[in-house]
Amino acid sequence: MLFDSHAHLNDEALIERIEEILDNAKANGVAKIVCIGYDKDSSLLAVDISERYEMVYAAIGVHPQEAKGKVIDLGWISELIKHPKVVAIGEIGLDHYWDKTHSLQQREIFIAQIKIANKYNKSIIVHMRDATKETYEILREYLGKETKGVMHCYSASVESLKQFLDLGMYISLAGPVTFKNAITPKEVALAIPLDSLLVETDSPYLAPMPYRGKTNEPAFVKYVAEEIARIREISIEDIETATYRNTCEVFNIVENNEVK
Repeated sequence: MLFDSHAHLNDEALIERIEEILDNAKANGVAKIVCIGYDKDSSLLAVDISERYEMVYAAIGVHPQEAKGKVIDLGWISELIKHPKVVAIGEIGLDHYWDKTHSLQQREIFIAQIKIANKYNKSIIVHMRDATKETYEILREYLGKETKGVMHCYSASVESLKQFLDLGMYISLAGPVTFKNAITPKEVALAIPLDSLLVETDSPYLAPMPYRGKTNEPAFVKYVAEEIARIREISIEDIETATYRNTCEVFNIVENNEVK
């Protein structure tokens, strides 16, 4: 069984076909999916989808790209986080690739959401782009000792990998690990301890080979798992077993689909 740890089923590219999308996922061995929010509206939609489909869980939060000089109210997170299908706050973090002008507000919103996660004993899902050092420093300072977390679609170096692992973070890989010339993601795939590894699609984005450039969907997470198995020279079953177990652990999901 596979667990797609990060998918935007609430995106307009997928939501209109959600029944078909979920049927395709099941047909390709995907048993569970976390639907990721990036602002209040998308988070509410993620929760709604999780209520309608047993295999879907929700993550709620404010993405760093939403920090664009406007006042952002995070009070709703403390209420919605109590929902039984909400497993994490995410995706949250820092993005200095698309926007360097609101870095201070990104930082403030990131820290505030980590503090909410600490308070409610929820995991976090971290978006990090062109901000490796600052992201690590924030997590080192503010992440609670009991708070679990995922480095979503990890794209930093093998050298930085150890720092995040030392914080207890899980590392999730997506479609880029399947790209022919993606040297660093393949090195990372080999270096991650098996008990810290997750797989994801980040659908509808970052479709893996052989669907690169097309609309991604949870069914395609199998190509990520297959490539990691090839790189590590172990069976696909070993990757499926480890990543499924790890994803349930990081999101506190028990076998009867309940959240601890």
